[in-house]
Amino acid sequence: MSAETTRLAGDVAVVTGSGNGLGAVIAGRLHRGGHRVVVADINADAAGAVAKELDETGATAMAVRTDVADGTAVQQLLEQVVQTWGPVRVLVNNAARTQAKELLEITREELDAVMSVNFGGTFTACQVFGAHMGDEGYGRIVNIASLAGQNGGTSTGGHYASSKGAVMAATKVFARELASRGVTVNAVSPGPQDLPVVHQIVGTDNLVSFVRSIPVGRLGSSGFIAEMVALLASPDAASVTGACWDANGGLFMR
Repeated sequence: MSAETTRLAGDVAVVTGSGNGLGAVIAGRLHRGGHRVVVADINADAAGAVAKELDETGATAMAVRTDVADGTAVQQLLEQVVQTWGPVRVLVNNAARTQAKELLEITREELDAVMSVNFGGTFTACQVFGAHMGDEGYGRIVNIASLAGQNGGTSTGGHYASSKGAVMAATKVFARELASRGVTVNAVSPGPQDLPVVHQIVGTDNLVSFVRSIPVGRLGSSGFIAEMVALLASPDAASVTGACWDANGGLFMR
């Protein structure tokens, strides 16, 4: 571990949508790396359970109920964390909403609901936390994108895929804007992970054949995604910004 990495150990990391699934795994990885972790989720009970599992004393893990679709709530999240623990050094935009539905049947209300969380929440958090980090002269933002946003997959909903494509575009926009202020902005784009939600979408009867269609022959690991996030969130990744790191088992190559 470099001297700079050691210096920043214990810095504050906010992970949205971390009350379960991939977000909880990422929160755990950052916590093990020495960060004080804010478990931000719309489900207060789930966030509290994850934070308690990380540190039941509350000294290094804190739960905050947050609806990222609400811009005011995102601003309040930052203010609460800064007041409690000081400057935020790391933000992981993981909160997302999926809705498997035929593309031509998606209503405008459903489109807005998905976009307001997946894209709107990420965009606003990048604005709010990016400005704060820029004022501090240091920051790491990692946005969780998706293979669906790269290959146009619609199994998780065409509006979900579209929102994740927008997240990747926004990552580049914010990376360019914030680079001179010491803030890097990157994305991680997972393919199908070995998580309950993926099993549900694929279906038990189709799972074996689906896995065979993946070049590496297996579903991805949320633990590996968390390792990628941890690296991008570290001081050692200072020269990486505006990038999208793929982890899809070879389903999409570029």
